[in-house]
Amino acid sequence: MNKVRVVIWGFGAMGSGMAKMLLSKKGFEITGVCDTRPDRTGKSIFDLTGMERGTHPEVIVEKDIEKAVAHSADIALLATDSFTAKAFNKIIFLVEKGLNVITTAEEMAYPRASEPELSRKIDDAAKRQGVSVLGTGINPGLIMDLLVVLMSGACIDVEHIEAKRVNSLSPFGPAVMEEQGVGLNPSVFEEGVKNGTLSGHVGFNESVRMIADALGWRLDGKVQQAMRPIVSHVPRKTEYASIKTGDVAGCDMRGSGVVDGENKIEMIHPQQIEPQDAGIETGDYITIKGTPDIHLSIKPEVPGGIGTIAMCVNMIPQVINTSPGLKTMLDLPVPRALMGDVRERIERRG
Repeated sequence: MNKVRVVIWGFGAMGSGMAKMLLSKKGFEITGVCDTRPDRTGKSIFDLTGMERGTHPEVIVEKDIEKAVAHSADIALLATDSFTAKAFNKIIFLVEKGLNVITTAEEMAYPRASEPELSRKIDDAAKRQGVSVLGTGINPGLIMDLLVVLMSGACIDVEHIEAKRVNSLSPFGPAVMEEQGVGLNPSVFEEGVKNGTLSGHVGFNESVRMIADALGWRLDGKVQQAMRPIVSHVPRKTEYASIKTGDVAGCDMRGSGVVDGENKIEMIHPQQIEPQDAGIETGDYITIKGTPDIHLSIKPEVPGGIGTIAMCVNMIPQVINTSPGLKTMLDLPVPRALMGDVRERIERRG
């Protein structure tokens, strides 16, 4: 069987990380990469990633996506946007090229929550072309939604769910830093919250609705969200951000879903760069009140950058194998690490 051929669109922290993972696994071949940043275009992915080329074909980062998809491929990894509306045209372009798609866009983890009409259009296009589309990552995609649903499977009844993730933003690139308000003055941050220029964590709406739909709860209206700045008392620096004392290091996000007048689903998500510099321990916590009560604790956090890269690459077989259309993590077999030759996992090829 031929290798599983992959195109990557977006070669920042996530896209280049996916390339490294693909190159380290058996059975994959990267056939094209697209990125518009001048410091990446025209360069070899092996030079940019520091990976040995070995027997892999040379791949040059193209500015034009048409050139990146010029060679046939099975699937595209899209790592450029957070919102369904912004990723929509790119997804449709890839689908119409006959490619399965996995995207890191947070809203695409459960796109019907925020963009039901665009979701229908993506689903229709994918079915016409006989391919599948999935949005996933570490969060949303696994920690604060799919893992919650999984743990609820051990319950006879569920009364209340709390998902809490205390994590580091340090591995992520400039786009995420901007969304979180990292480096801003607190007053500028507050203004950005008021006028909607700061998005903070994108995914509460998707995670809450995924959980509610999975359990059969009907939400009373919109998912409630709040966003507060985390002001640093020490200087901090990452590859993609540098802040001084008094600047915003990240944001504390809260979300909730109400069912029959009761707050049934709560999301708590403080995230910041270099939390250890401020004495903050990271971790993932799920608390389910029900029969029985369940308390799950993961310390430290499952790393967001590595986790997102792994989720996207590890879900490739499931996406290729599934029936055509728009999928969510609820629709596909559970994620698992790819430790052997990926070709042994492939059942359906276009």
